[in-house]
Amino acid sequence: QARLEESGGGLVQAGGSLRLSCVVSGITFSTKTMAWYRQAPGEQRKLVARISHRDSTDYEDSAKGRFTISRDDAKNTVYLQMNSLKPEDTAVYYCNVLRGYYNNAPAVANWGQGTQVTVSS
Repeated sequence: QARLEESGGGLVQAGGSLRLSCVVSGITFSTKTMAWYRQAPGEQRKLVARISHRDSTDYEDSAKGRFTISRDDAKNTVYLQMNSLKPEDTAVYYCNVLRGYYNNAPAVANWGQGTQVTVSS
């Protein structure tokens, strides 16, 4: 059974940086497209960035130029480097496996606990 474990969140001032990590177990990680989602209070969870098994990447518009998704298949880990953070980036961040590179639907039903990112102005 797949398991997702996010970490690396915290409280940061606007303009600061954070690096999130997600360790994945129970799947053949190296063959999967991975994604980061975020959910702000009162809003639906939405996809922020994705990375294919061949390291192709794509970002939601607000993340372009500021966030970088990467992966380490030897560690079964996907990362999200977030720079130039803004208060509107405040959310709980989650990772998941995508059903396909162009399919936003998460493949793992049991989400991890997420990691809280809070950006102060």
